[in-house]
Amino acid sequence: MVFYKTMEYEDKIRHAIKLLQSIPTDGGPIEVSYSGGKDSDVILELAKMAGIPFEAVYKQTTLDPPGTTKHVKEMGATIVRPEMTFLQLVEKWGWPTRRARFCCRVLKEYKVHDRAIQGIRRCESKRRGKRYKEPEVCRVYRKKDKVRVYLPILEWTDEDVERFIKERGIKCAPVYYEKDGTFDVRQRLGCIGCPMKDWPDMRKDFKKYPKLLRALVKASDRYLDTHPNAPSSKKFGNCWNMAYHNLFCKTYDDYLSATTGGLFPENALDTKSYLEDYFGIDLSI
Repeated sequence: MVFYKTMEYEDKIRHAIKLLQSIPTDGGPIEVSYSGGKDSDVILELAKMAGIPFEAVYKQTTLDPPGTTKHVKEMGATIVRPEMTFLQLVEKWGWPTRRARFCCRVLKEYKVHDRAIQGIRRCESKRRGKRYKEPEVCRVYRKKDKVRVYLPILEWTDEDVERFIKERGIKCAPVYYEKDGTFDVRQRLGCIGCPMKDWPDMRKDFKKYPKLLRALVKASDRYLDTHPNAPSSKKFGNCWNMAYHNLFCKTYDDYLSATTGGLFPENALDTKSYLEDYFGIDLSI
């Protein structure tokens, strides 16, 4: 793959189109896994340039930033709605965390077509850089559903993506534009409050969309009420403690220290009041 990393911009485009044109079509249309993000816009345009039979598929998470669904419709993608909304999942399984990220499995990670094109790029994170080495991989979803996945922009840089979007005149989702209309390729489109984000970024999301936090806290409360013997019920006791732990504490010991006061019980944190002050919203149940 070293040769690919050193390819010029125009060669990367030609290589991507050649890869897409090599995908077998005997199994029907090829899925363009369309999230509404900038990389999805790029692979959608490449699929059009390659002249292959495809269906752009948007798996609705119910957590995307405002304006995303409208953009998806404008780009002609098929919208696939989940069996359960995110908040319904929380009521059933609790607040998702890095270790219990069940939301992706239900909302995004499932098969639509036998072959799919995805806009994964290695430069986005160290984890992706280590995980994806070749532009063609096999993904296995639940129920042992297998999908052959093609990654035409695996080695593209942010600069490549920005240049391609500007040259092709692609209109992206609202999240990528500053108030003055300037395009910012560094922005990421993803689920609001995603547990895979760093804690400051999660808190930033909920400061921007506090009503979602309130809905999440209420859904967590319903989960705790219906699952009194669950580990999280025994550890946290109420939805505000759970929210504080998931948004502010790197370890359970950090949580215990804050909520019990340690050697000074009189300094124990009132998590409900703290959350309400921090996010500026009433979190009464």
